[in-house]
Order: sequence, then C-alpha cells, then structure tokens
Amino acid sequence: MNRLTYTNHCYHTPPDSSTIWGRLFPSCSFYISFLANVYFSGRKAKHGKYDNEAWCQSSFKVLRALERTGLQVSISGIEHLQALKTPCVIIGNHVSMMDTVIVPAIVAQETPMTFIIKESLMNYPVFKYVMHSRNPIALGRKNPREDLKKVFNEGQKRLEQGISVTVFPQTTRGTDFNPKQFNTIGVKLALKAGVPVLPLALKTDAWTNGTLIKDLGRIHPDVSTHFAFDAPITVEGKGKEAHQQVIDFISGKLKSWQ
Repeated sequence: MNRLTYTNHCYHTPPDSSTIWGRLFPSCSFYISFLANVYFSGRKAKHGKYDNEAWCQSSFKVLRALERTGLQVSISGIEHLQALKTPCVIIGNHVSMMDTVIVPAIVAQETPMTFIIKESLMNYPVFKYVMHSRNPIALGRKNPREDLKKVFNEGQKRLEQGISVTVFPQTTRGTDFNPKQFNTIGVKLALKAGVPVLPLALKTDAWTNGTLIKDLGRIHPDVSTHFAFDAPITVEGKGKEAHQQVIDFISGKLKSWQ
C-alpha cells in the first residue's frame, strides 16, 4: 500500500515527481487523473468496498497527481497526530477543495477519520457514494441550533467509536483567514466528548475555485502547498483559550508561508 513517508516528522514532495505532461498542462492532466479516481472510488463505495484504507489510498493518488504537475507539498507536525492515544477533533482553516481530498491521505493512514461537511456534498454525482461510505456529519446550515445538536450527538458517537473528526469551522472557504468567521463548533465538540483538539493550518490555494463548477478550478503548480499540525490541546472551561490557541497557530503559520 502507498504511504506518505516522513523525515524528521516532515514530508516534502520528492524530487523528480513532476512529468512533462503535468508541467505543460497542469489542470488538464490533473483533472483527467482526479475524475477517474473519483469514478472508480465511487464504484467501490457503491458496492460497499470503500473503507478507511481505500479512502487513504485514493487520497494519496490525488496528492501524487497534483505533484506530477510540479506542485510542491509540505507537511509538518505529523508527530503530534502520531503520538495521540485517543481520537481527536482536528480543527483547520478551509481554503480550497484540496483540503477535503488530501487531508485523508495524511490523517487516515494514522487514524480512522471523518469530516463535518455541508449536506450538499452528499448529493454530488458519483462523489456522493464516497462521502456516504465515510459516514460524515452532514449539516444543512439552515438551522444553526439543529446543526449544533447534530454535531454533538453524531460527533460524540464517532469519537466513541475511535474515529477522529475533522472540521473546518468557517462560514465559507477562502484564502483570507478571518478569525471572526471561525466558529467554536470544533472546540465545543471536543469539550463535550472529552477528547483533545488538534490544530491544523492549511495553505492550499494552488487549487483555485472554478468559474462554472466551484470545486473544479485551475491548478497553479507555482503556488506552494502546506499542511501543518500543532500539539494537541486539552479543552478546559468553556473552551475560549483552546479556541484562541487554534486561531493563533493558524494565523502564525499562514503569516510564515507568505
């Protein structure tokens, strides 16, 4: 099975990962591979053959397809995830479609995981089978009180089953990180379930939003991509301090990557 390999707890795209075809036509070459991956993953999921390992493998293939365009990926702080003895709530900023499809390659090879997602992702053609198989917590975003109740009930069940939950608590994804739009839903879930929070900073703007289809924008290999984990945080009190620690870590990393 394909696995990410780390040196001193860090990953960097290996030399000579790109291809001539990928460098000349980055978006075209990537989407041919990506859409084929989604199709075959969807077929597996539809027939009940898409588990955590299969998710990890298909996500790894997406990462490799991006790297073939010349895109450089950096992952750091993986030791914080590897050292955890319990499931956790991973809280990150949401930048692009890349977040959803690459995070499983990093996290799912260390621990079973799922996402808190918007309900509309459960209805995408073919992709919906993949999402349903991963048993995510899907929110309608029309009734905040009902969404919070669902996160608490279903999130706690996943965590009790040993499944870590990843959440991007922003109202919408984007390249600009606004702490005021970064809600406390992840910290509240961790507090209620009695599990740690694991901060995750992402810079994935190499995959832009599309004009016709938002999730299928251009790929820019010249824009570096970063994923960074921080040490786990124990949530205490009402969680305000833990929430601020997550914000400070993400803000600091984004500033260092400019």
